[in-house]
Amino acid sequence: MSKQVALSKEYVKGLWENNPVFKQVLGMCPMLAVTTSAENGIGMGLATTFVLVFSSIIISSARKLIPSQVRIASYILVIATFVTIVDLVLKAQLPSLSKALGPFIPLIVVNCLVLGRQEAFSSKNHPGRAFLDALGMGTGFTIALVMLGGAREILGSGQILGITIMPEMFEPWLIMILPAGAFLTLGLMMALFAHLSLRKKRIERDAILKKYVKPEEPVKMEETE
Repeated sequence: MSKQVALSKEYVKGLWENNPVFKQVLGMCPMLAVTTSAENGIGMGLATTFVLVFSSIIISSARKLIPSQVRIASYILVIATFVTIVDLVLKAQLPSLSKALGPFIPLIVVNCLVLGRQEAFSSKNHPGRAFLDALGMGTGFTIALVMLGGAREILGSGQILGITIMPEMFEPWLIMILPAGAFLTLGLMMALFAHLSLRKKRIERDAILKKYVKPEEPVKMEETE
């Protein structure tokens, strides 16, 4: 039972506790560059997750066969293979999305999130655990991209995924579709994430103190005649 809990935690940690964007501050280039809409965020997130998951499975399976002297070059070769697959599929099936994401799909090869997980985790763990870790990190990265892209799209155009949700009187914030809007929105989201994380830790600490530390009983003063 303990093994199942440990394996499930490998996935969950990427969603909040060890989120690659809000906690580790990785993958900032695509995070800031392509998130002008929620659709771009979904596309970039799924592409990165695909590369991260399959690269982790291959590298974890072959971790004992890869010489340490050429491990980084080997990781890049595996990652580049899956990036090429994603790039060709997007160009063939979703040309408009491929054009919107531009060079940031090929640049997944050097994304510090993807390469970092291979070096720090996949090369040291079995394929099942590496799969869950990669899937969790990819999901957390996708969530962050969609949150930022959705917020910028709503405030910048009054709609999300082609659906108008703001009233007619709303005046779009043009700054949100500019690079400055990406920095501003990401900064606010990271501040909110840090605040919620600190609040969660404080609540957990107070719960532990309340459980194990008994409050002192008030001292009763004897009445004097």
